[in-house]
Amino acid sequence: MPDLLIELFSEEIPARMQTRAAQDLKKRMTDGLVEAGLTYASAEAFSTPRRLTLTVHGLLAESPTLREERKGPKADAPEKAIEGFLRGAGVAREDLETRETPKGPVLFATIEKPGRPAAEIVAEVLEGVIRAFPWPKSMRWGAGSLRWVRPLQSILCILTDEGGAQVVPFEIDGIRAGDMTRGHRFMAPEPFAVASFEDYEARLKRARVMLLPQERADHIRADAESLAFASGLELVADEGLLSEVAGLVEWPVTLMGEIGAEFLDLPAEVLQTSMKEHQKFFSVRDPKSGQITRFVTVANIETADDGATILAGNQKVLAARLADAKFFWENDLRIARSDLGTWTGALENVTFQQQLGSQGDRVRRIAALAAEIAPLVGADPEEARRAAELCKADLGSEMVYEFPELQGLMGRYYLEAAGESQAVASAAEEHYAPLGPSDDVPTAPVSVAVALADKLDLLTGFWAIDEKPTGSKDPFALRRAALGVIRLVLENGLKLELVQGLLAPIRANRAAMVAVAPEGSAVPDLSDERVEAECALVLAEDLLAFFHGRLKVFLRDQGLRHDVIDACIARPGSDDLNRLVKRARALQKVLGTEDGENLVQGFKRANNILSQAEAKDGVEYSFGADAKYAEAESEKALFAALEAAEPRIKTALEAEDFTAAMSETAGLRAPIDAFFEEVQVNAENDVLRRNRLNLLSEIRRVCTQVADLARLDG
Repeated sequence: MPDLLIELFSEEIPARMQTRAAQDLKKRMTDGLVEAGLTYASAEAFSTPRRLTLTVHGLLAESPTLREERKGPKADAPEKAIEGFLRGAGVAREDLETRETPKGPVLFATIEKPGRPAAEIVAEVLEGVIRAFPWPKSMRWGAGSLRWVRPLQSILCILTDEGGAQVVPFEIDGIRAGDMTRGHRFMAPEPFAVASFEDYEARLKRARVMLLPQERADHIRADAESLAFASGLELVADEGLLSEVAGLVEWPVTLMGEIGAEFLDLPAEVLQTSMKEHQKFFSVRDPKSGQITRFVTVANIETADDGATILAGNQKVLAARLADAKFFWENDLRIARSDLGTWTGALENVTFQQQLGSQGDRVRRIAALAAEIAPLVGADPEEARRAAELCKADLGSEMVYEFPELQGLMGRYYLEAAGESQAVASAAEEHYAPLGPSDDVPTAPVSVAVALADKLDLLTGFWAIDEKPTGSKDPFALRRAALGVIRLVLENGLKLELVQGLLAPIRANRAAMVAVAPEGSAVPDLSDERVEAECALVLAEDLLAFFHGRLKVFLRDQGLRHDVIDACIARPGSDDLNRLVKRARALQKVLGTEDGENLVQGFKRANNILSQAEAKDGVEYSFGADAKYAEAESEKALFAALEAAEPRIKTALEAEDFTAAMSETAGLRAPIDAFFEEVQVNAENDVLRRNRLNLLSEIRRVCTQVADLARLDG
């Protein structure tokens, strides 16, 4: 079984495209080979800035011969029908076989497709892959019609077995496949032949090319950490930058340089962002002070002066970049210390969304809502209002205009410089959080109030104008905002009734509520307080359902069953997310016990009998169970057990000790089981039947105080 080696050698491929391109090459080639009948043992794909490489091990030497039997028309069918069958099957008349069937003599053809050599199939599949390769952007060059991300220069394509390497005969747009490749552009530019993947990888390394992206990344990390450690410093970890830089070089050479003393007083985040975004430099800091003092750059060449010339050039360019950053910083500080109104006033001229107004309008809504939320999270309302009024101020600064990713962080620096309280300054940075499932959640009361207000205003605003996420589309990151609210509430242990909390921000978007009315329909009269309240409540309940959907995803990732969450959502008060999650955790814990599992089965039996009887009789059996009509001992025992359990469950519910409430409920398992073993609910005596059905209603009522057990699977 031969091994296949393909290399597509081109001008530099953008780093951000390399990993996906290697995956696409592997998938499209292997899928095409298998479809053509060539199976294989394993395949791997690699990328460097100038090449995509695929190696396929254990490929079949040729595709298998295929035989297909095809049924034709009857033997006495018209000649034209038989001729059509012959053409379709690609056989001659003498190749047909007549067989007796229940419907009479029928013609059959046996079609044989001989196998093809692997080289022929590889050439055919590779051409299709190259011509239809899914680059995000591609180009044509010269007079050819071929498109590639950058001009394609050569193709290596060989099959290797015990007899040696064989070049796959293949040509596309004047580029003929061969067994030659090149090493490093500068240090080993001469072409050389290879005979196998192992030979290819080894000779590339001798020619100053590390083929494996992970090897390049590991080499960069290790060398950079060593350089920093040798100077008593530490490398600032940045996996995203590491991956990108590993895609910029074929032979990484790490060099450490110094940052000019005049720039060391810049905030560490400004230095790090400027060096990363503009120069692709890693930051190196003093572990004692946390100050960024040096940088690590990665060259793609070894030089006689050990990189001194490269470093000198990099430091010169870096100084120019940091001079700009220093100017922005100093100018912004001057404005922050003299008049923050310059920035907050500018927000009036920045459109947030056409129907939702300007950024200034949005800030006013957030400020009003933050003051309303503040008492619920232990914050001072006026301090929360002030923090919200200033939380977007840095959007008008030159530093954030140049580096948008620093929004919030720069707000904290500028508000501290302006003399605002630490709580107000911290809220400017923290109110955006959490941006992702692994981000830290703010815990300072003022920050929590502003963060909640910011996200609730975003959600209610877009709900009011009917701009909700659909399918995979979520242009305004509303799912992320909802998850942010959920995490803020849960991780801070907040008792917040969402429906009531949503009404105020929804009413703040009165114009949006009018604008969302469908064309030709009656526009709600929001001057009528009752109509306004009804419209707001409808939107709030719809938005609550969205929160529940995001909560289910969040809790499933933590191991909670979807049906357990649904069972708890079905109970009143599900807009208190903290209480809802406590219920779900308690229910799942009890369901993991034998008593809990059996209780659910007993409850469902009672619920089914009761539901069927109510449907049949057209009445609701929801009251009137009386122990004096109990006949069987198990029936009397169940009455007693329900009467004893209910006050204990009630006490636990009032204390929101849902684990205790569920444990008390699970304790009813034995008397419920005993009741069903001994008693016939649908007795012939009408009085007994009604009483027992009302008893089942008591079981349903008592057992569903924590969650609607009818919604559990199974």
